[in-house]
Amino acid sequence: MRTPLLLALATTFALTACGGGGGTSGGGNNPVPNPPSGGNVSSQSQSETAITVANSLGDPVKNITNFNSTVSGASMVMRRGQLVAMAGSSGQCNSGSEFFAPDKNNDPNSTEEQYFYDSGCTELARDIVRIFNVSGTSETVNRTEKQYAINNATPTAQRTTMVSFINGSYNANGFPNVANGFDRSATSELDISGSKTMLNDDELVMTAGSNGVNAYCSDAAGYNATGIASLNETFGNQGGASSGTRTVNSDGSVTWQSTNSGTAYKGAIGSFAINIGAANTACPIATPEYSLSGGTATGTYSIPVTVTFNHGLLTNLTVTNAQLANGNTLNVTTNSGVQPQNSQFITGTVSNNGTQISTFAVDAFGDGTLTVTSSGAQYVMSDWHVVK
Repeated sequence: MRTPLLLALATTFALTACGGGGGTSGGGNNPVPNPPSGGNVSSQSQSETAITVANSLGDPVKNITNFNSTVSGASMVMRRGQLVAMAGSSGQCNSGSEFFAPDKNNDPNSTEEQYFYDSGCTELARDIVRIFNVSGTSETVNRTEKQYAINNATPTAQRTTMVSFINGSYNANGFPNVANGFDRSATSELDISGSKTMLNDDELVMTAGSNGVNAYCSDAAGYNATGIASLNETFGNQGGASSGTRTVNSDGSVTWQSTNSGTAYKGAIGSFAINIGAANTACPIATPEYSLSGGTATGTYSIPVTVTFNHGLLTNLTVTNAQLANGNTLNVTTNSGVQPQNSQFITGTVSNNGTQISTFAVDAFGDGTLTVTSSGAQYVMSDWHVVK
């Protein structure tokens, strides 16, 4: 088993280069240039397609990452063949992560997880604090995630999330007991350089499982609040998985597998909003809790996703022949020959009838570069979404 060095739990504004294989940037050192302004309609259309596909993949990957962090982050260990949460920790370094209960500020009902760019826990990448309140079978969690670029001691971005659980049971550190199942709803905001950038709401229905396997379903909606200035528009998505599985593997890693279907949208900057309905408690979901309003639908997608995490760190992502609007297809692979902080760790290609439309290359955080093949225009990806 390869020891991962990066967390995919959360997000960052660390910009990585789009160079050829073998680089080891960790973000923040090689800013990607903005795409050129203007251009003909064809160039803009190609950029819109590339961004739409990248975000259509980014939604389920980010949602699954959020779901995984709910139950199996740095605090999880194998005991008697089951993945369980540790009762406490003194902050001992464990292959690039540390766990504290309570948090380092000694807040009541809290935990803190720190993830590092290196296995020796010297270069901080993420600092995640949870403040939880359990009331019977319900729980609320305020989660604050500070994100750091490599070689930068000042946070470059921050994600705040309010999570609500119902129909669950919880351990001493407020993590839900997965075997019993639970229902989860969350609203989240990513601020980059102090500006509200990405809004994402998601819902998970986790059914009771056995032998380390659970079935689940989900829905989500989100959009870029700041938009893409060079295109003078913004993009959003809504969708989810009607069925999926979460499996604890023999080595303690966790694999999530599902086919995620949804609709992509584009619109004027400031035109989107997320509608919130009733929470769901059974699969499949008939009426999503979260949906997007505003903008114009640009097409539907169906993306089969397999994601594996180890101690909360993304170690593998695979997408094979995902079907997208207008006959486009998407394939994504994980490059095991490079470390997770490498900007070529995960690569994807969008094609149409054998013609390459766009490519992207990101690290395990989902940070990197999207490149439009025909024009060479490049866009910054952060947290699995195009942000500028």
